[in-house]
Amino acid sequence: QVQLVESGGGLVQAGGSLRLSCAASGRTFSSYAMGWFRQAPGKEREFVAAISWSGDRTYYTNSVKGRFTISRDNAKNTVYLQMNSLKPEDTAVYYCALASGSGNLYSSRRYDYWGQGTQVTVSS
Repeated sequence: QVQLVESGGGLVQAGGSLRLSCAASGRTFSSYAMGWFRQAPGKEREFVAAISWSGDRTYYTNSVKGRFTISRDNAKNTVYLQMNSLKPEDTAVYYCALASGSGNLYSSRRYDYWGQGTQVTVSS
């Protein structure tokens, strides 16, 4: 089994920054790609960013490119999401997820394990 625990969410003003962390346990973290998704009230869960197992490839949804950065520290079994220039439309519950198979990292179906989520609220 895999346990994923997110932290770092909170309330921030528009234009501010937050760094989310996701600590993993229960598997060899460094062998798997990781992703961040978010879900706003009344909306479907959407892809935000993903990173390959080695960290050399990253992927972003268009709305966060240039503002968010995904990274990982395999020695600490942790993946991060640095969020800058936050906007009210970034308000959502953010989830990290682990992808143990192959396929499209932009799809939630690729991911087998999910954290409980952390709330990010951006005020205008």
